[in-house]
Amino acid sequence: MNIRQAKDEIIHTVKAYLMKDQYGRYEIPAVHQRPVLLIGPPGIGKTAIMEQIARECSIALVAYTITHHTRQSAIGLPFIIKQDYGGREFEITRYTMSEIVASIYDKMKASGMQEGILFIDEINCVSETLAPTMLQFLQEKTFGNHQIPEGWIIVAAGNPQEYNKSVREFDVVTLDRVKKIDVQPDYSVWKSYALQKGVHPAILSYLDLKKENFFDIETTAMGREIVTARGWEDLSRIMYSYEKLDIPVNEGVILQYIQNPRIARDFSNYFDLYLKYRRDYRIDDLLKGRGTDAAAQRLKKAAFDEKLRMISILVSRLSASFTEYYREDIFMREIFNALKKIKGEMQQAPSLAGLLEEQARALHQTLELDREKKILGEDRTLALLRAVRELEELRRSLLEQKDAAADEQFDQLRGRFSAIKAGRDALQKEAASGLENIFHLLEKAFGESQEMVMFLTGLNAGESCVRFIRDFGSASYDRYNRSLLFNKERSGILQEIDGLLPENQ
Repeated sequence: MNIRQAKDEIIHTVKAYLMKDQYGRYEIPAVHQRPVLLIGPPGIGKTAIMEQIARECSIALVAYTITHHTRQSAIGLPFIIKQDYGGREFEITRYTMSEIVASIYDKMKASGMQEGILFIDEINCVSETLAPTMLQFLQEKTFGNHQIPEGWIIVAAGNPQEYNKSVREFDVVTLDRVKKIDVQPDYSVWKSYALQKGVHPAILSYLDLKKENFFDIETTAMGREIVTARGWEDLSRIMYSYEKLDIPVNEGVILQYIQNPRIARDFSNYFDLYLKYRRDYRIDDLLKGRGTDAAAQRLKKAAFDEKLRMISILVSRLSASFTEYYREDIFMREIFNALKKIKGEMQQAPSLAGLLEEQARALHQTLELDREKKILGEDRTLALLRAVRELEELRRSLLEQKDAAADEQFDQLRGRFSAIKAGRDALQKEAASGLENIFHLLEKAFGESQEMVMFLTGLNAGESCVRFIRDFGSASYDRYNRSLLFNKERSGILQEIDGLLPENQ
């Protein structure tokens, strides 16, 4: 199965294992809760989905890469105690608390969550001295003498033998005690994740054309050549940073992440073309409705691969504008909630500056607690960080106006909120206008053709795109959606997105 299916299966497993009967007991006793064993190639997102699963199930997460540990850190250090046996005293060995088990209790105390996932990565690549401990762990859910607490589900991950020389095969007894899930790389699944994460549009448009280059691990005379989803995502991050610093992204940089000379060279050549298209077509102007006629004429005559590249670039750019709006919306809501609380308490408080300080501190505590629980998404994290900074800046501003009355000071806060709201509304209008302008461009260039189908498919693959269209509508989307028979597909996607999205976000 692909990584999305694996994620869904683990979520189902978590829900089943944590379901309780009318007496508060787990429906499936711990002894029958098989550990999940996730086996798949490196870099396809096995580790990445664990935080998503913990966040969506509202449970804690403790994660370890077991190859970084010794037998002593896993099962504890030995010490000698005296024990009476048959009327005679003997010295025997006991072990200190396992570092891994102790971290579970630490997490429970820090997060307040009594249920969670213990995730052990690279479990089939351990040293010879640790291998028996890992088998005991999977079979009995213990490290040495220390039991995994009830309510904690074990998920382990490993690589198939062909990808790692250190892999040890599990015996039949162990395999008969785990819930084994085999995972394979799947570009279409990763693309949906990549659009949400804002992976560089050059990478997405390239892989749309060269799906076979998404994942590749092979051994050559020069050594291992490795191309993984992790590599593409990390390359995207460095590309964005280099662009901000005006540092060129050349083949040498790409090869550091896409460790296959042929694919790195191919993407480097493609990236040069991508930059040329971005300059020649003036993407930002197109979103504003400028230069549409000339761009449409060029697209109409372009080769198919150029059309595909441009469609992918446009979808990624629109997705970025939708994501920017939603981040601003979350930020605005945090400020609104803080000011609402301040207004309700200002009659009893000595100063508005003090109330602002309290709200900033409360948001900061929420941020730290949610980070500890690992239940924050990236958008909400950024919104909370911005909100804390905004409240602190407002507090400093009020302190400079000590002689102003409380009502005057609150009017200043209200004015700042109005400016934030106006900025958010402007982003919404800009994103909506950009979507209609791009539809107008493609209508002129392609009409109701396969290229328009590809554009709609790209929109439907992105969570932020589907959500924005759901929330604000799009006359052009609805028109082409109906005429190109996308209603059924969109309905299914909307139901899926509605099930994943928290309310009011």
